[in-house]
Parts: sequence; C-alpha cells; structure tokens
Amino acid sequence: MIQGLLWLIGLTITATILWMLVDIGAGGLGTLNLSFLISPPEDAGRSGGIGPLLVSTLWILAICLAAVIPLGLGAALSIHEYLTDRPTLHALMLRSLDILGAVPSIVFGLFGYAFFAIKLGLGFSILSGGLTLACMALPLFARVALGALESVPPAYRQAASALSVSRTGWMLRILIPQASGGLAAALILAMSRALAETAVLLFTAGYVMRMPDSVLDSGRALAVHIYDLSMNTSGGDATAGATVIVLTGVLLLINGLTRFLLPERLNR
Repeated sequence: MIQGLLWLIGLTITATILWMLVDIGAGGLGTLNLSFLISPPEDAGRSGGIGPLLVSTLWILAICLAAVIPLGLGAALSIHEYLTDRPTLHALMLRSLDILGAVPSIVFGLFGYAFFAIKLGLGFSILSGGLTLACMALPLFARVALGALESVPPAYRQAASALSVSRTGWMLRILIPQASGGLAAALILAMSRALAETAVLLFTAGYVMRMPDSVLDSGRALAVHIYDLSMNTSGGDATAGATVIVLTGVLLLINGLTRFLLPERLNR
C-alpha cells in the first residue's frame, strides 16, 4: 500500500515535469537548430538566435560559482570543524544560513543593484549579476555542503586522530574527498538555482543582447530572455520555447557531467 502510494507520487511528479517541458518547449522545436545556438538575436528576440545570451549566461554562472564554492565550502567547514564546541555560535550560523536561504530572490536583486551596481560602481554588468547570484546561492550551497560533511562517519575522524593527522590534513585528504558526492549535489543545486534565476538578473546584469566583451559589460541571461519574450514581446513564443529547451538541456548536461565524474559517490 505505502510502496504503491510512493510510486504514484513519484510518477505524478515526473509526469508533471514532462508535461511542463512539452507544453512550454514544444512550440520551439521547429526553431531549435545549430544556427539558433550561435547567431545573435534579431527583431527584439523574435528571430535570430541566442549565441550572445548563452555566452553571457555561462559567464554569469562561472562568476557565481567562483565565489560560491570557496566561500560556501569554507563556511561549511568552519561550522563543522570549529563551531561544534560553541553551541550558541553554531546555532546562530545555522539560523543565519536558513534565513538567507528563505529571502526572496527579488530582495537579493535589489541588494545587488544597490551594492554591486551602485555602491561599487559595477553598473549593469555580468560581474554584478554573477556576484549577486552568488549571494543568493551561497546559503543553499553551504547548507547542503554542511550536510555532506556531517554524513562522513565519525570513525574516519577517530582513525585520523590515531594516526596523528593534522586538522588541515584531515579536512583536505579525508573529509572533503569522502563528502565529495554530497558536495557535488550541493554544486548542482546551486548551479540549477543560478541558471534559472530571473529577478536577480533583471536588476544587475541587464537586458543587453549583444555579445559581451568583458565581465563589466551588460549581458542578458537565458532566463531573462525567456521572461522578456513571454511577457513583453509579442510573437516571441517560439523563440522562448526553444530557449527553454536549451536552458533545460544545459541543466541536464551539467547534472550528467557531474554524475559521470563522480558516479559512485553520487549513488551512495
């Protein structure tokens, strides 16, 4: 009875996702080809391709991950290794991550506009968008990474102590490698949220559809392009559908590459 109910829930979720993808992306299948992936948009995005937008999206994602990985992993290691014997500070850090993770994305967008774009003078740029996305994805990555670190059996720590392994050696040679599956899952979740975000980038990265020359140029992400074609541009449904397929394909590709590189640890 319970097993059948769980199967029903799983099939319902899968069918809902497939229905959404087919309903949104079916109209764009005729538009999707190699030229669409490499050519620039034309006629306000109604025709042409998404080449510059794809480059802008990947740059924004790269900047986001370059900030999230060291800061998020450092935060998770600090909480796990240095704050366990300080319950008040430990609880405060966990509560702070939970609160930041619950902040609406539009708030992060306004913060990024005020701080990165205005205060630091970065303006509407790929750099502003990537750094703001990093602020939003950081609590999610750190929380999941912390769970991965906590899943490493205590016996590993005891064995490292018996062998007089330093704390740095323990973290770099034993803890992180053993938690790599969970850390990869945290990375996938952070990338997925960053790639699908729209509200943050509306206030930071901008709308410009040309090919960016540097990270200080404005650039339109794929998610923003989908939003603009669907809400503000008449006759852009086919291009929006094709862009949805590309964005979903990028997410699946990242997920697949991660599972290919870490097959055993992700399937534990």
